[in-house]
Amino acid sequence: MRPAPTILHLDMDAFFAAAEQAAKPSLRGKPVVVGGVGVRGVVSTASYEARVFGVRSAMPTAQARRLCPNAAYLSPRFTLYRQVSDAVMELLHALSPLVEPLSLDEAFVDLEAGGVPAETAAVRAVGEKLRRDIRSATGLTGSVGLAGAKMLAKIASEAAKPNGLVVIEPGTERELLGPMTVRTLPGVGPATAETLRRAGIHTVAESAEAGEAELVRLLGRAHGAGLYAMALGQDDRPVVAERDAKSISVEDTFEVDLTDRTRVRSEMLRLADRCVQRLRAAGRSGRTVVIKVRNYDFSTLTRSETLRGPTDDPAVIREAAVRLLETVDTTGGVRLLGVGVSGLADFTQEDLFAQLATEREAAEAATAAAVEQAAGERERHEAEEERPRRWYPGLDVVHDEFGAGWVQGSGVGRVTVRFETPWSAPGRVRTFAVEDSALRPGEPLPLVGGAPADGQSSEPAILPKFLSPEPGDTGSVGEEISSR
Repeated sequence: MRPAPTILHLDMDAFFAAAEQAAKPSLRGKPVVVGGVGVRGVVSTASYEARVFGVRSAMPTAQARRLCPNAAYLSPRFTLYRQVSDAVMELLHALSPLVEPLSLDEAFVDLEAGGVPAETAAVRAVGEKLRRDIRSATGLTGSVGLAGAKMLAKIASEAAKPNGLVVIEPGTERELLGPMTVRTLPGVGPATAETLRRAGIHTVAESAEAGEAELVRLLGRAHGAGLYAMALGQDDRPVVAERDAKSISVEDTFEVDLTDRTRVRSEMLRLADRCVQRLRAAGRSGRTVVIKVRNYDFSTLTRSETLRGPTDDPAVIREAAVRLLETVDTTGGVRLLGVGVSGLADFTQEDLFAQLATEREAAEAATAAAVEQAAGERERHEAEEERPRRWYPGLDVVHDEFGAGWVQGSGVGRVTVRFETPWSAPGRVRTFAVEDSALRPGEPLPLVGGAPADGQSSEPAILPKFLSPEPGDTGSVGEEISSR
């Protein structure tokens, strides 16, 4: 354990939802839910105003709508989130060469490696400045935890939410952790917690009192010994600048169950190609192909095959994925498909046996695929001519006359757009035909950099709960129906 709290953990506050509130002035202080908006969608992030109603990440969107029907339900805009994440990560790298990103909005930083004095006052000052810099650069807020270990720094940042900073002084770990539930400790999920509960262990203090031998007996040597050390506040894991990915995968959930075997196979081939694209973009290859099939009844099956050597050859991975699919019964309907590659390496060793076996088939398949693709493109083109354009909630749009805005909703041949920018006052609403030629998709605008309109608040998109406006305080914004 370090003698000073020089490990920093940053966690942006309700990141996706906060970015949407910052980009859309009319949503500030109101419940916002970002995620899949379809019947099978899942909540990715909920704003603090929505969490008051019980909405949580990973919750089905349909359940969230029942809990908070008046929230704004928006599709994710990952282009914007990556832009903001890049700005935040740049600030973190300015503090230290050792930055360990965990996701777009979360990272560990080793301040000691950045030359920050090992003193509480010094690291606190760095943490406070970081919060100010993030607010200035992005318009968003983040919570910071400082401690002598990664586990404790993460616990501290959680305690600091939203928009705060908490320092855990070395020597106070056991006193702090003792009353917390065992689920607080990394690696303790529902199954482990239930095993401990049956043994009468509910808190971190009770885990420490049980002793290492008892935890090993209950959970096995590796897990039990690790849990005992963490219950004592001991965590010597270093901050690692490069986190090596163990696998690369893609998956899709379908709005309607797939029952046509040919369509299932076609979707699996498409996912295999997407997986290869990600694999090559990362400069990696892999030797184990894994498929995932979730049936109509939510039962999930996985199948895997290990190749003779690592590869990034799309033909080899496609063939393996289809071969694995043949072992799965999909007649009842498929809800989700996925393809992944594990056993990653930085080089390729071509699977000659597979290539020789499929060379002739690949040539024949290429001809058939070309014909099928041409037919498919013709069908899609014809369908697109007949089907109205789809405007997803939250999508950036630009209108030739009214400028930049975002989609509030669409249906029955109409699309409703609110015209506002991150630095404007809440904008007016207009409705258009979905095929209006003056309306087109736009690009995300920067969250900071524009001049706020007169009277526009400069408060952050996410405030501590005691400062947030009441959910019912919506203000008054005029609405207008366009004649277009």
